[in-house]
Amino acid sequence: MPSAHGKALLPNGLADLLPPEAGREEAATRRMLDCFAAWGYERVKPPLLEFEDGLLDGVGAVHADRTFRLMDPASRRMLGLRADITPQIARIADTRLAAAPRPLRLCYAGEALRARGGQVRAARQFRQIGVELIGAGDAARGDAEVILLAAETLSTLGVAGLSVDIGTPTLAAAVCDAHGADGDARRAIGEALRHKDTAALRLIGGPAAETLERALAATGAAEAGLARLAETELPPAARALAERLARVARLVAAGAPGLALTVDPIESRGFEYHTGISFTLFAVDQRGELGSGGRYRTAGGEPATGFTLIGPALLRALPPDAPRPRVFVPVGAPPGAAARLRADGWTALEALKPEPDIAAEARRLGCDRVWIDGAVRRVDAEEAVENG
Repeated sequence: MPSAHGKALLPNGLADLLPPEAGREEAATRRMLDCFAAWGYERVKPPLLEFEDGLLDGVGAVHADRTFRLMDPASRRMLGLRADITPQIARIADTRLAAAPRPLRLCYAGEALRARGGQVRAARQFRQIGVELIGAGDAARGDAEVILLAAETLSTLGVAGLSVDIGTPTLAAAVCDAHGADGDARRAIGEALRHKDTAALRLIGGPAAETLERALAATGAAEAGLARLAETELPPAARALAERLARVARLVAAGAPGLALTVDPIESRGFEYHTGISFTLFAVDQRGELGSGGRYRTAGGEPATGFTLIGPALLRALPPDAPRPRVFVPVGAPPGAAARLRADGWTALEALKPEPDIAAEARRLGCDRVWIDGAVRRVDAEEAVENG
């Protein structure tokens, strides 16, 4: 027979979320969805499983090697278990909501599961909470809207020291296209840029090296970085991206003057299907990102932008919850006493059997108060209250 310890073992990248963290995640999710709703984003709830060919269509194709697959016993077709909710929202927009007025503002919250974890995020199951803005006429204003919504949502939750890093993941590709870099050279350039390795870039970058190095030097505080980028000679497609970056940054700065903004014109990691402005959210003293987003196209070719916040990282950044007061209600309390306490904001735990020492039982259950003789009384470590 398996031991109790053996039963508790879980596969790598999967974990139980226990009290109080599970409750904190659920409460934070509700508050985020309320914030999204205030901006006009309506909730959709796609299924955990879909037919594989639909799930991996369009932007979902980048998750092909991360997707769990299984045979559907009903249809005998292959199913995929979602690794990312964004492609599902794009599918809904292209199909079920194709006739809905644009721009389409949708939000979601749910679990995603991946066949393997990444270097940055080892967890294979995690909660995704986010929004998608689909079919917006002014791309820059749409990009700014989702960045401002993400920042406001995190600020509402009490996340301190929030910063947003805005980038253009396709700018480097536009420079390479203009200078004819392709094949092995392009891959080597991409690797050098990912590691911010200017020495390697000079060796292998060819005609594109100088331009890419100057774009790389623009990484940092938004105002200074955009000034450097404006002074850099860029091919037309890359210049259009740089101008879009500057416009979005100005709109975000105007909408949230206290928000820390940085730019990274050549960052592409984590933005495999993005086609324009992308962004990443960070908080001071927190390791790793809280979420990310950016512009892409649905399988139907419609322009879209959005963001995803990641539950586990977000929980680490939240301030501690104020403890909800807990009161132990012993056997013999009048009917309705516990209900009245809950209505007044208490967490009321009702005894299921008479206890010889009410105070000791209250302390055992994490309550520092008891209901006795018609009133709530605080109990200390030494006090004993007998069941009358």
